[in-house]
Amino acid sequence: MSSEADKPLRRIGASFEELAAVAKQQPPAAMVAGDFSRACSHVSVLFGCLGIAFKFAEMDYVAKVDDLLDASKSISTLPSMVELDIQKGTVRQAGNHTRNLLRVKRGIDMVKVLFEQILVTEGNSLRDAASKAYAQVFAPHHGWAIRKAVGAGMYALPSKSQLLKKLNEDENSARAQMQSFVRSSGPVILYVEGLFTSRNLGIDW
Repeated sequence: MSSEADKPLRRIGASFEELAAVAKQQPPAAMVAGDFSRACSHVSVLFGCLGIAFKFAEMDYVAKVDDLLDASKSISTLPSMVELDIQKGTVRQAGNHTRNLLRVKRGIDMVKVLFEQILVTEGNSLRDAASKAYAQVFAPHHGWAIRKAVGAGMYALPSKSQLLKKLNEDENSARAQMQSFVRSSGPVILYVEGLFTSRNLGIDW
């Protein structure tokens, strides 16, 4: 295996830098569905590294990214994916591509906020950073039972040093990679949200 393959943060960072370049184009470009889905698939490993607290997120995220990857074989861009579902009147249907796109966007948002919190939190515990990221991004959309299970799972989170070891990074290299992801994922998240808000679909469902 190459050293890049052993360092998932770098793979995630590079793929999101490419997406961010598309997201920032003026006039707006149509983001390629396959490129977006493959970049998002690299993020799955992070949920796996966070243990039981985010097991539900990992399973849900992976399934929805797989659906988008599959859809991208026949639907070339994200805007056309959303438009097709609007035409079929199935935007909010469970298992639908557009609904799955919104859920995947939420997963990316969660990782962005987690990294932002890790970057400003002292010490070796991830609990504060992960709790804040969960509360900000996922909790408003989850029922009591899932919120309670996640809260209990927070006690089983790896320490920051354990997480970095799993990701094959040291403190300095991880900081640089996390800053890169925060910077590049922001425009991508806004781009996807724009696909919904510009069509009056909303993003809080």
